[in-house]
Amino acid sequence: MLKVNQHSIVTAGLLSSVILGLVNPQPIQASSLQLNFLGQSIVQTGASFGGTQVGGLSGIDYDPTSGNYYANSDDRSSINPARFYTLTLDLSQFNNDGNNSGVTFTDVTTLLQANGQPFAANSLDPEDITLVNGNVYIPSEGEVSTNRIVNPFLNRFNISTGQQNQALSIPSQFIPQPNSIPTTSGVRNNLALESLTVTPDLRYLFTATENALVQDGSIATLSNSSPSRILQYDLTTGQPIAQFIYNTDPVALAPNPTGQFNTNGLVDLLALDNSGERFLALERSFSVGAEGTPGNTGNTVKIFEVSLAGATDISGLSSINGQPNLIAAQKTLLLDLTTLGIPIDNLEGLAFGETLTNGNRSLILVSDNNFSPTQFTQFLAFEVESQSVPEPSSILGFGLLGIFGLRRLLAKPLH
Repeated sequence: MLKVNQHSIVTAGLLSSVILGLVNPQPIQASSLQLNFLGQSIVQTGASFGGTQVGGLSGIDYDPTSGNYYANSDDRSSINPARFYTLTLDLSQFNNDGNNSGVTFTDVTTLLQANGQPFAANSLDPEDITLVNGNVYIPSEGEVSTNRIVNPFLNRFNISTGQQNQALSIPSQFIPQPNSIPTTSGVRNNLALESLTVTPDLRYLFTATENALVQDGSIATLSNSSPSRILQYDLTTGQPIAQFIYNTDPVALAPNPTGQFNTNGLVDLLALDNSGERFLALERSFSVGAEGTPGNTGNTVKIFEVSLAGATDISGLSSINGQPNLIAAQKTLLLDLTTLGIPIDNLEGLAFGETLTNGNRSLILVSDNNFSPTQFTQFLAFEVESQSVPEPSSILGFGLLGIFGLRRLLAKPLH
């Protein structure tokens, strides 16, 4: 049972395992991860910084050395040049109503191509940000529309200058084919590379599609899930090494009126240890005019604990349709954010933040306001606790990995 109020504890039980095919993997060991809601801060649409409109914040990461957070905008260089922001968060000012407190923007960095020029309008759709050794990795969904087809990318940029210094190769399954509408394979428009995370030892980088590739299956509906693909890179070589199935949930709520836009998708991942097998996953469902959500925002956002242990590597498959005995990632529901009792906007970014005064790690979420006057940029903060944790592959690293490993060795619960 989940019970959520401010400063209450949310305990994860083993609620479900999701698989595709006929082979049953071993169930996830319940980790008893607990999230303690600390509060929120809201930045209203129309806010500006450094000559740019603040909005579209679809990814966030934290640098424990500087204490800075980094958040990318998914502006396709159409309002201002593609960019990411540097900011600080004062979690002591977060509260229930948000009231625009505790968030301070300190810098804005324009993304530059390898030739040093800004990206042209509509040439990218940057959706997340991950900090690695003085650089940031940013995925772009690209575009697959009647107006244009732009391939997705996953590129690395210097954190100081914003200039691209590496382009990771994207496997052929993700590239829209043919280069005309309708496509018969590859990513779907606005349902492509939405998430990004790196393991604590900075070796493995993961991204994932928000919904299924065209050739893999259908998009999420009120009655059906959608098989997203998780894509794994080894940063020691810069090459993709594996792919896995992640089944998103069906759309949470019916739109009103019937037939209006509705969706659900995997919008972020967060690695929990060096093994490259354990994650938090953020799913965001939206239905126009949906009832039953606080503030009637139409958003239903859930955090899952995910395991790739035993999952099938599908990197050799051009399509998973009709393929028997494929094992997908296992999912455990950790938190349905609608139970917080506050309006939930279009949350898309997920990252571990600063270490709190009691030694526990914070978890930060951020929303993409779509530059819409009917939406807002929302930061949510949680304290992360654990009383029992599955054996990690290593206790070397930072963040939850270091905390969990040390606590396990000392055989003491985390308070």
